[in-house]
Amino acid sequence: MKYSLLGSSDLSVSEVCLGSMTWGLQNNQEEANQQIDYALSQDINFIDTAEIYAIPPTPDTYGKTETIIGNWLANKPSKRKDIVLASKISGPGLPWVREGSSISGKNIELAVNESLKRLQTDYIDLFQLHWPNRGFPHFGKHWPNEVDFTQTTTAHEVENMLDILQGLSRCVEAGKIRYCGLSDDTPWGINTYLKLSEQYDLPRIVSIQNEFNLLHPQDAPYLIENCIRENIAYLPWSPLATGILSGKYLNNALPKGSRWTFEQRNGIFRNTPSTHKATAAYVDIAKQYNITPSQLALAWCKQIHGVTSTIIGATSMVQLQENIKGFNLELSAAALSDIDKVLREYPAPY
Repeated sequence: MKYSLLGSSDLSVSEVCLGSMTWGLQNNQEEANQQIDYALSQDINFIDTAEIYAIPPTPDTYGKTETIIGNWLANKPSKRKDIVLASKISGPGLPWVREGSSISGKNIELAVNESLKRLQTDYIDLFQLHWPNRGFPHFGKHWPNEVDFTQTTTAHEVENMLDILQGLSRCVEAGKIRYCGLSDDTPWGINTYLKLSEQYDLPRIVSIQNEFNLLHPQDAPYLIENCIRENIAYLPWSPLATGILSGKYLNNALPKGSRWTFEQRNGIFRNTPSTHKATAAYVDIAKQYNITPSQLALAWCKQIHGVTSTIIGATSMVQLQENIKGFNLELSAAALSDIDKVLREYPAPY
């Protein structure tokens, strides 16, 4: 297992990050325990969660994943020092989470305190903003005019972001969190937080996690260059595009218990004809090189310059073992060339 520093922090993280969003809905406590134990046995030291997990978010599943991780930590307290634990505060819009209110300095402190209780730990290594308060071009909203950035003033957004950093700073000073990160944000978001941190001597953003995969490569090259130049760790989430790249949804298949069988907050916007055509082509490439489609997608993601750690998730141990093996693979020049041809034909399937 390879390790890298998490941006400008002093945290060394494995190139695989264990995602947890299925724990509490598709996976129970025992299954989550098995996944954590196996990940640690494979030298993975990075675990990512969020207050709104399990996914899809509902009032009933809110906080369940953090609770499951907390139970594991309570049973194995000596392992806490071996884990880089990341969590996230929800952005606005969920009425059962602080009445749907926006992220603020005050809400940061409330969320951190509640996450610490559920996680049964004294500190969170990386605390992230799950999505911005402002309109943002993610979850299928990256097409022209999907988001109207003129609806709010820059001064308003900057004032809010300063308040957020001040709340994060209070948590850092109290020893409740060590470092701060973003999720589902943009180059402007990254750079504004960096400017405010420098101007007001506040905690520096060290990472960002965005959706990034063979079906959604929009962050390359522009946002990823921003991360490299500013020493921000880039953490792809959904490297299998909610499981699409495994090939399991081809030919209108809908496996029982799979993610697409659950109602999605943003709808199943990834389900398009181009998505399935691109996926079928990647599945064929994987067969050609005697690896699984999932391993092809993960090995491709790993080799992108600027990727620090890739967040993977699984609902079974078989899936988890298969996916981790994908990071031991090095794709040949021929395989990368074949992948590139499909990528150019289907640069934005959804």
